[in-house]
Amino acid sequence: MSVVTVQLGQCGNQIGFEVFDALFRDSHCSQGLCSRRENEAYQASCQERFFREEGNGVPIARAVLVDMEPKVINQTLSKAAQSRRWKYDQHASFYQKQGSGNNWAYGYSVHGPRHEESIMNVIRKEVEKCDSLSGFFIIMSMAGGTGSGLGAFITQNLQDQYSNSLKMNQIIWPYGTGEVIVQNYNSSLTLSHLYRSSDALLVHENDAVHKICAKLMNIKHVSFSDINQVVAHQLGSVFQPTYSAEGSSHYRRNPLGDLMENLVPHPEFKMLGVRNIPQMSENSLAYSTFTWAGLLKHLRQMLISNAKMEEGIDWQVRPPISGLPPLGKMSLNKELHFNTSIANLVILRGKDVQSADIEGFKDPALYTSWLHPAHAFSVWKTQRAFNRYEKSAALVSNSQFPVKPLDVIVGKAWSMFASKAYIHQYTKFGIEEEDFLDSFTLLEQVVASYSNL
Repeated sequence: MSVVTVQLGQCGNQIGFEVFDALFRDSHCSQGLCSRRENEAYQASCQERFFREEGNGVPIARAVLVDMEPKVINQTLSKAAQSRRWKYDQHASFYQKQGSGNNWAYGYSVHGPRHEESIMNVIRKEVEKCDSLSGFFIIMSMAGGTGSGLGAFITQNLQDQYSNSLKMNQIIWPYGTGEVIVQNYNSSLTLSHLYRSSDALLVHENDAVHKICAKLMNIKHVSFSDINQVVAHQLGSVFQPTYSAEGSSHYRRNPLGDLMENLVPHPEFKMLGVRNIPQMSENSLAYSTFTWAGLLKHLRQMLISNAKMEEGIDWQVRPPISGLPPLGKMSLNKELHFNTSIANLVILRGKDVQSADIEGFKDPALYTSWLHPAHAFSVWKTQRAFNRYEKSAALVSNSQFPVKPLDVIVGKAWSMFASKAYIHQYTKFGIEEEDFLDSFTLLEQVVASYSNL
């Protein structure tokens, strides 16, 4: 089954390019550490999900590119074509001459309705080229105007027009210090609208990815391009093919459906985070060896202490012992200690993958009381190595990780709203004060639900 990716705004288009490039390079990498037959099956499975072939044999990404300015889309189209490995369909893009000026209301209330028909037409044509549609993967930022405002509008339209297809939004959480003065407004409006129309939100925080670039990749001056490559690596480690069942040599057909089924048991809880181990620069990779026991021990501790990377994990955090009141269970005024999960999916790729022991992730103490670990935990595996890592593990988790960043964003937006700062820029495009209050209420409810796990 195929996934149609919708790349929105500057951020969405730049990350989208890196994702397709990472998927293509990995699936055509000769260092997959598996038999030729296995490699070919892996390649075919990746191809079916994310690319389509046309006459001349160069794979075409199953993607629609949308922005309100031409520059980034033109750069993205030509960058893909120049790679000579794969390309975008020139006709699967839509752009205008005027951006949204970091104004969510302009993206949502002006660009959205004005270009709705044209954009939905481009998406429909891409969908028609799929034999079988698994769903939509929508890549966007939360802080600006086009990705966030138009992104929320398009997601709502996809929900209306393709109600039986899954929608997963990959959202980039802005730097805490902020690139845009109204980013907390934009983020609050985006999240509250997506919570109503998307099936799952896969979150990447700029601050966390920046740290991975600086500390694990040893990059001295971190650029957006470096950040996008780390995000693409993490997404590839989740979406590349894995076997459909223990001992099977068939790859799973419906990646989005399987992800949602494993990770989103309740519509109130739909925020997902990704952690990867190991992550390092190519130079270091050549000199490193890993054991499954070591990788999984670190990954489990990253989960329960809410660490985004293996460096600087707090090893003091322990799961609560059954029957005793949990130590450091969260309340909002305390620092987050133990990170309770609703559901976790561990994805293992590489050598001797069958020998990996994942019992540590089945501990009932890691999960909320209303889901048994048998339903809350899943593992996917393949012997095919990912991106030249002999062994690698990814963890997609639905846990309490969004509580703190979400609380911060809503808190900052509230204080600006209380003093009516910049509200006029939204009301003149039809977003009323009521809409802000609705957004804050919905997000405070999400924070409360996750806090009470």
